[in-house]
Amino acid sequence: MRILLQNGRLIDYKNKVDGIYDVLIEDDKIAKVDRELTDPVDEVINCKGLIVMPGMIDMHCHLREPGFEYKETIESGSKSAVAGGFTTICPMPNTKPTPDNEETLKSIIEEGKRVNLCNVLPYASVTKGEKGEELVDLKKLKEAGAIAFSDDGMPVVNSRMMRKAMIEADKLGTFVASHCEEKSVASGAINAGEIAEKLGVEGVLPEAEEIMAAREIVISETNKVRGHICHISTKTTKDMVRDAKKRGVKITCETCPHYFTFTVEEVMKSGTNAKMNPPLREEKDREAIIEGLSDGTIDCIITDHAPHSIEEKNQDLSKAPNGIIGFETALSAEIMNLIDTKELNYLNLVRLTSYTPAQLLHIDRGVIEPGKVADITIFDPNEKYVYTEDMIVSKSKNSPFIGKELKGKVKYTMVSGRIVYEG
Repeated sequence: MRILLQNGRLIDYKNKVDGIYDVLIEDDKIAKVDRELTDPVDEVINCKGLIVMPGMIDMHCHLREPGFEYKETIESGSKSAVAGGFTTICPMPNTKPTPDNEETLKSIIEEGKRVNLCNVLPYASVTKGEKGEELVDLKKLKEAGAIAFSDDGMPVVNSRMMRKAMIEADKLGTFVASHCEEKSVASGAINAGEIAEKLGVEGVLPEAEEIMAAREIVISETNKVRGHICHISTKTTKDMVRDAKKRGVKITCETCPHYFTFTVEEVMKSGTNAKMNPPLREEKDREAIIEGLSDGTIDCIITDHAPHSIEEKNQDLSKAPNGIIGFETALSAEIMNLIDTKELNYLNLVRLTSYTPAQLLHIDRGVIEPGKVADITIFDPNEKYVYTEDMIVSKSKNSPFIGKELKGKVKYTMVSGRIVYEG
């Protein structure tokens, strides 16, 4: 099967390409990239006015299977992901049972292959049952297919255990992704401050994230091993990572679209659909996250896609679970808050959403050049639409973007040369 992507604006960070090109795809690989290709093909896709970029990679999401299939399944989550332009997704291990053993991990991998929409590369947990009491066998789980390790949703409280895990993961050529939450100062529903006081709920102190982020930086620096901080949300965390990188510390980090789109004030409009962990912060934090994306402090954008049922989210703010869905709105949030505001250009957006995630995960993706696997996202950067609940592909509907006008629409998602989504 030969497919020609014609007259699209190709954005490729590795090769610093931003211009009008044709892309020839043969079976699962990119065969040619050039201007005005005339090779015989089976199908031509007119990409005039569209952007063609390496498939987006979400290295932090939640698919809920096994154990919580009423929220999301690997199949429904994969459908949501490709609708949002993602070609590779990495589900976190807070499932039941936890992928702390080869059997459970392999079952997730096999279900991803059966669904056969996007690449599903799961994390294994750091500790058994994510209880923080006993380390998993990192070597066996890495050999069984774990892309990396995390107890996301739960912090690894024991510093000796976290140190051991980070050192061992580094030796295996992978990493531990740390959910930074110092539990002794983490209780609460939303960010501590005026909004929490106005709503009469306990506020989460920003130090909850920052104290543990500082710990991971210290472990990384002292032992000269790689560390990765999940979903950073505060100015202080961003500043600590920036300063550590300047010293040569092997620390990396990620953030989410909601942290550069919204502040805690969104809770007044969207209620529990604006409740997540870490919580939405203040304007100074939102601005700092954007600065960190622009200057290279923050390595990648992830969604932290976290589906919950309507019944769960309809509880009081203090009782409702944390998290929002994010696959289908990430690209629009990036266009509106980073590209249109001139904070980033498209080359740097590709760096954050495709190229660097592939580098961090050590997978041969994130570029468009001959010989590479044809994982490609094609979208209209200018199409506007109002995001409604009936548009949502995910099994869950917990999103603060519902009812808002968005800009940027995925038109095609291709995985290994196959069109897996057409919008």
